[in-house]
Amino acid sequence: MNLRGQTARLLIGVLSLMLASLTFSSCGSGGVDLAGGGSSGTGVSTGAIASFGSVEICGVHYQTDNNTIKMSHGMDHSSEMDHILYRVGMVVTIHHGSNDNNAQQIEYQDNLQGPIAAKNSGAENTVTILGQTVVVSDAALFASLYLNEFVEVSGYVDTAGRIRATYVERNSHSHHHGGEFEVKGFVSGLSASGFRLGQLPGGTVTTVTVSFAPGVGTGLVDGMYVQVVTTDTQPVSGVITATRIDKLSPRTVFPEKARVDLEGLVTAPPSGSGNVFSFAVEGKPVQTDGATQYVGGTAANLQPDVRVQVQGTENGGVLSAGNIIFR
Repeated sequence: MNLRGQTARLLIGVLSLMLASLTFSSCGSGGVDLAGGGSSGTGVSTGAIASFGSVEICGVHYQTDNNTIKMSHGMDHSSEMDHILYRVGMVVTIHHGSNDNNAQQIEYQDNLQGPIAAKNSGAENTVTILGQTVVVSDAALFASLYLNEFVEVSGYVDTAGRIRATYVERNSHSHHHGGEFEVKGFVSGLSASGFRLGQLPGGTVTTVTVSFAPGVGTGLVDGMYVQVVTTDTQPVSGVITATRIDKLSPRTVFPEKARVDLEGLVTAPPSGSGNVFSFAVEGKPVQTDGATQYVGGTAANLQPDVRVQVQGTENGGVLSAGNIIFR
């Protein structure tokens, strides 16, 4: 980069910091703190993409440049343009600096890729893929889907362990190789030849059983988040057989003391008393205190499957909530 470019970039950084100190970002209604880093100087934001120009999630526009690392399906696609690589509705995780909106890394991992084994219409339209129930709220999209069609799904997990789709890509074969399909989740009930796979930690909402041959499940432990690769188009007697199991980091795990912006569904209602209580978002423990502020609702509105955004700090695996915004 030449001197003029460096000077321009420095000016942009200074202006961004000045703007951060004078304004608030909005997500839903009311003012909330600008997403930024904790004492570790790290900021992590997770949510569904709302728009491009920059990459907008959780009401915040994150700026990208040639230094931004762009990951998709575990592969580096940093040379691609944001709107070409990603799509509105994809749930992504953005790592950024301390108290700024400059994206250092964007990471996208879908929830699953596979063929539609069943469709069920009703109060909530759902499809079943590799033993997972996917809620498709877009009626027109649901009507257009057909059995055995290959789709990629991204979305939020509800209390029943269903995936409420925010993004569905039809006939997505760009990452589909050799008749293999993929589903992600948490391990529970591990044995020498299999385990239960669930979309939430703890095994409370097991959705399918995974069997594996010796060597395929090496290094697995209960509670681990994994990607199961299979050639099965659907479970047989509730079981899919893994050809490969990849160990991944779930999007609800953050660096200690990082400033976190997490969007998702309430998966465990509040417990506690007064202003101090705990609940969970996609299985992530959240702790409130007397200083926690609410935007668009109150603590009484923290009911199962309500969509919220939690801004806070990571403390020993628990997200200490500074702001809770109802979406």
